[in-house]
Amino acid sequence: MSKKNSRRSFIKRASLTSAALSTSPFLLAASSNNRLILSRSYTHQEFSANNQINIALIGTGIQGIFDTQAALKVNGVQLVAACDLYTGRLERAKELWGQGIFVTRDYREILNRNDIDAVIIATPDHWHQTIAVAALNAGKHVYCEKPMVQNFNEGQEIIKAQKNSGKICQVGSQGMSSLGNEKAKQLYEEGAIGDIVMLDMYNDRYSAEGAWQYPIPPDASTNTVDFDTFLGNAPNVPFEPKRFFRWRNYQDYGTGVAGDLFVHAFSTLNYVISSHGPNRALATGGLRYWKDGRDVPDVSITLYDYPKTETHAPFNAAFRINFIAGSGGGGGFKLIGTEGEMEIGQNSVTVNRSKLSMTPSGYSLISFTEEMQQKIKNEYAAKNLEPRSSSLSTGTTTWEAPGDYKGAHYDHFNNFFTSIRSNGKVIQDPTFGLRAAGAALLANESYSRKQPVNWNPTEMKLM
Repeated sequence: MSKKNSRRSFIKRASLTSAALSTSPFLLAASSNNRLILSRSYTHQEFSANNQINIALIGTGIQGIFDTQAALKVNGVQLVAACDLYTGRLERAKELWGQGIFVTRDYREILNRNDIDAVIIATPDHWHQTIAVAALNAGKHVYCEKPMVQNFNEGQEIIKAQKNSGKICQVGSQGMSSLGNEKAKQLYEEGAIGDIVMLDMYNDRYSAEGAWQYPIPPDASTNTVDFDTFLGNAPNVPFEPKRFFRWRNYQDYGTGVAGDLFVHAFSTLNYVISSHGPNRALATGGLRYWKDGRDVPDVSITLYDYPKTETHAPFNAAFRINFIAGSGGGGGFKLIGTEGEMEIGQNSVTVNRSKLSMTPSGYSLISFTEEMQQKIKNEYAAKNLEPRSSSLSTGTTTWEAPGDYKGAHYDHFNNFFTSIRSNGKVIQDPTFGLRAAGAALLANESYSRKQPVNWNPTEMKLM
């Protein structure tokens, strides 16, 4: 790559392209303290009974239900089957979607059915790779919840299975498809914040539910829960309801706060700035409050290094999770650049720009005589040291989703089903999914080793 083909030339090319769009690019139209409404248009199409996409849900827990509810809002999609290892969830599936759906504890019965076109995999993390590969090999399209894998070495098998099958595989970080992410990408490519120098991401929680202390039904027993199958390739342990219903709290079945929450941020970040991800991570943290048998931290801080690429300057990223934030909780995702900062949410984007002061103030002039102070001010004024020639305005501008926006979750499934019908490309394929998961898993690797770890984001390998 020549030096001329740099980050700034990328920005320039993107800006020229964006300037021709009808969305009033930030370079031309942003103004101070403005609030603008974004738009999303959908193509409404009716489908006959013979042209429906039949789906099945594998893993009828919290996220599986939310996924299915979002999927069924897309025209031409119907649920025909559900699978779970707890009998009560199969009963709940029939309550939600009708007594006529097929239910089973064995996901293989789902994959053997000829009337199922696609599956949603919303199981604990340690089952993702096994079921995703089996589903693709069985000729099913796959929507796999994030993180795509529990371990680094599992990703290539899913990538290979998807390519060999020719089926569509979407990874479920739904924010990827949001209006907020889409606008943020456009603004970044237009140069709205200049060269990125830092990312600040945090997620603070202050509730038992937010810390994954999910309710355990009083009928939980070896009769109602297939615990042996749940364990899968994890170590064999006696039946313990907490491990089944609160699996995120255990390394054997989940991926901790990094795999559950960092991965969303990496999906957004890598999409917005067109990056493959970081090449180095250093993590710290600990179990500070929720000492309920879990073996993963409830406080986690990880610093990441992103190398220079054609689409971004080298920068640093700080990811922080706190499950016992006494302030009450909250979250943020902020890209900080040389010319501004961008706060990104699924339904909004805010860009804030200030003037860069290059002249000395009274603080540094105080040791000079008043005559010398004036001479120094005159010299600085004559030099015009402002290094930026950008036409962007200063101040704050916010773009918001309209009131009738269907949401990121709908958009992500709409992208999935549209790709199935058109044999097109999804926004988060297995390669993208592995890069997002791999970056998140670096936090666990560094925390375990108690040292920095290196990663090749292009080849998706630990170094």
